[in-house]
Amino acid sequence: MIPQEVIRAKRNGETLPPAVIYDFVSALSRNEISEGQVAAFAMAVWFSGMTAEETVALTLAMRDSGDVMSWPDLDRPVGDKHSTGGVGDNVSLMLAPIAAACGLAVPMISGRGLGHTGGTLDKLESIPGYDIFPSKERFSEIVRGVGCAIIGQTGEIAPADKRLYAIRDVTATVDSVPLITGSILSKKLAAGLQSLVMDVKTGNGAFMQSLEEAETLARSIVDVANGAGVKTTALITDMNEPLADCAGNAVEVAHAMEFLEGGKAGTRIHAAVMAFAAEMLVNAGLAADLGEGERRAAEALASGRAMEVFGRMVHAQGGPVDFTSCWRDQLPKAPVIRPVPAPRSGFVAGFHTRDVGLAVIGLGGGRIRPEDMIDHRTGFTAIIPVGGEVSAGEPLAFVHAADEDTAAAAIAAYVDCATIADAAEAQPVVYKRIS
Repeated sequence: MIPQEVIRAKRNGETLPPAVIYDFVSALSRNEISEGQVAAFAMAVWFSGMTAEETVALTLAMRDSGDVMSWPDLDRPVGDKHSTGGVGDNVSLMLAPIAAACGLAVPMISGRGLGHTGGTLDKLESIPGYDIFPSKERFSEIVRGVGCAIIGQTGEIAPADKRLYAIRDVTATVDSVPLITGSILSKKLAAGLQSLVMDVKTGNGAFMQSLEEAETLARSIVDVANGAGVKTTALITDMNEPLADCAGNAVEVAHAMEFLEGGKAGTRIHAAVMAFAAEMLVNAGLAADLGEGERRAAEALASGRAMEVFGRMVHAQGGPVDFTSCWRDQLPKAPVIRPVPAPRSGFVAGFHTRDVGLAVIGLGGGRIRPEDMIDHRTGFTAIIPVGGEVSAGEPLAFVHAADEDTAAAAIAAYVDCATIADAAEAQPVVYKRIS
């Protein structure tokens, strides 16, 4: 296998045989292919696409590049949820403990920020001591003992995808259906899942900006995953505004804690979390229908069992034993917090949501290069959603920054992100279900 010949063939729109894809991915995982060649391959796929057969081959080759877990003696079903990424999307932080409190085992392998979107791992690293890279054995122990664990890709889990993922982030090749499908499912299949729910975002803050693009990706993931023996459904959800009322890292962990305390009922993100919890429970056979699944999830939240599970997970992964009771004191805080004044009175009518994510990166809350360090303290809070009313000069949000100059730049950027009109109304958070 000569890497440049594989790149040339894909650049020219040729269909790569599964054996060639397998050899290329194997060489990639052994660092026998240069970063430039990997980037060229990703760009060739971005332009030329892949057939269903090629996508399956890519997915399985990346899965098989490392260890594949199994759970033969576990006394509960194994399931997970994954999002294509958005702004203010911290659903996993609440969903994993809710599902675990309902009897599901959730071995969640998550990623860092990708492009303008936030990463679950970056958020969890806001928690002092939280280990996102436990050993395979420790990961298994936590899932068995607690019910859920949220970790990153170790060198043992889909290492080929880990390398490709980082290069895609900085080469404008994120929004490719076969590359997204292969990246997501290689990790999920390596975790030994029996069921999966996909959150495919659509809108101006998503990689799939149109509903048609989102449906194409959702169908690709659902078909490939079910073909691999993992019962999978997908929800297409709105990303034309930040999902939570905040965007950043530590601020999204704080939001998750407020959610688990019962403080976010009636919000868009509450609706999203309950919808995904119901899907997870139905796919795992723990609920007869979506209505029962949502009722069980609501009870796990209201009873405090989900918060208890979250606290046990944090401690099992190296975090403070008392995090759920003392999180306000333990999360890092930005030294400068300033309001973003509304330029006029009216209703928030829309967002340039991608630009909100880029503004978080500008604050230091994301990466431009893979090796960049993140300032977990920064971001936006108290974001007024679409349909919310505001008076001139009142806060559209609050910026959390490292210094006054950075705060001022973020305020100006955020004002340009939000549209205010004389009237506006909220849009549904879930557009469509793919099964």
